[in-house]
Amino acid sequence: MWQKLSLRARINLLLALVLMLGLAANIARLVLEAAPRVQAEDQSVVRLAREFIETIVAGLNEAPDPDARLNQIVHDLNRLRHVSITRQIDTVARAGQTDRSGDNDDSRSPPAWFITLVHPEKTAVSVPISIHGKSESLLITSHPNDEMAEIWDGIVTQLLIGSVIAIVLFLITTRVVGRALAPIQMLSEAMAKIESGGYDTRVKPDGPPELAAICDKLNHLAATLENAVEDKRRLAERVVSLQDVERKEIARELHDEFGPYLFALRAHASALTRIADSGEPNVEVARKHGTAILEQVNALQRSNRRVLEKLRPVGLTELGLREALGALLRLWRESHPGVVIETTISQSLGETGETADLTIYRTIQEALTNVFRHAGATCVNVTVEPTELLSGLARRSGALVRVRDNGSGLKADHRLGLGLTGMRERILALGGSLTVASGDGGVTVEAVIPGVARP
Repeated sequence: MWQKLSLRARINLLLALVLMLGLAANIARLVLEAAPRVQAEDQSVVRLAREFIETIVAGLNEAPDPDARLNQIVHDLNRLRHVSITRQIDTVARAGQTDRSGDNDDSRSPPAWFITLVHPEKTAVSVPISIHGKSESLLITSHPNDEMAEIWDGIVTQLLIGSVIAIVLFLITTRVVGRALAPIQMLSEAMAKIESGGYDTRVKPDGPPELAAICDKLNHLAATLENAVEDKRRLAERVVSLQDVERKEIARELHDEFGPYLFALRAHASALTRIADSGEPNVEVARKHGTAILEQVNALQRSNRRVLEKLRPVGLTELGLREALGALLRLWRESHPGVVIETTISQSLGETGETADLTIYRTIQEALTNVFRHAGATCVNVTVEPTELLSGLARRSGALVRVRDNGSGLKADHRLGLGLTGMRERILALGGSLTVASGDGGVTVEAVIPGVARP
């Protein structure tokens, strides 16, 4: 039952219980203190009445009419609260001087259970007096019902006033709690919208500082998700665009390079066929066409290797990353003998996985292409060393790739080309990062490329 209640209902219920317990505890205290209070009041009023009577009747015999004076004194004393005075002659009460009728007033009588709990007992004290040698006494009788009625009236009054105050406090606190917890409902609705794809949803920071901070965090999360979805959309669009560009480039190379070579091969083969069919073999002409065919085949092989290299590095799977990088760097050294290429590939670089190996290879290839095309550098340093990344609860081994040149650097308004932009998107998709820093000493391309995940 408790688990099904909302936070607002739980707070309101706890508040109501606290107020009810506080009011009940106060009323219980008054009820428990009623008996000692009635008893103390009863003894106090009887003692005071006795001392008062003894003081007044001391000079009674000196009055002109002592008996009338005594009756007047008794009549006046019966106006006191909580006690009654009865004149007794020879232990018999005089007519008309009995208990007060107020004791039987049921309009202010407390309930029976309260009377039973307090359980008062009347106290009667006889004060002897003498008038002209004739002995009699005044009987002082306590009336605890009056005190009990006053206590009960106080309890009822406090119960009513306390209930009103408790209800007012409950309503005020409920209102305050409701306003304080209002952002929770907004947060719940915003989360539902974000879950359904409404990443532009924002929540106005409101309520206590803790809830306002949560609202800010949710807005930041929604903005991050919105940016991530937009980046994903742009990345997918970029992938499709790059695929189209790559297909167009391959189609162009097949058309521009393979087509002429194949046409030339067809022409030379047709010439050889005609020579064979003529019945007059010409060795020199046949050798010339054969040599041309071999040249065309060699050119086709070179074009084929170039296309395959663009699709996937030759030997990367068969020879491994280290040998494939060695072959790539040898080709660059042969084609650019005036540029010193320093290479450091760490021996502790472990297995990073096929995808990571290809990404490392392509990153170095693209960085070197930019160096030789635009930097005008005389020295290039290539470094590949192991690193570790923490992804969630798993650690991933990876590689830190750094290509640094001593060229002219980048211009202030320079924007990355398609090659490095594509590599950055590829590396980001794998969970890594790519940075390009330019200074007076050249350009440094640094990439952190995740590899195989391990617990």
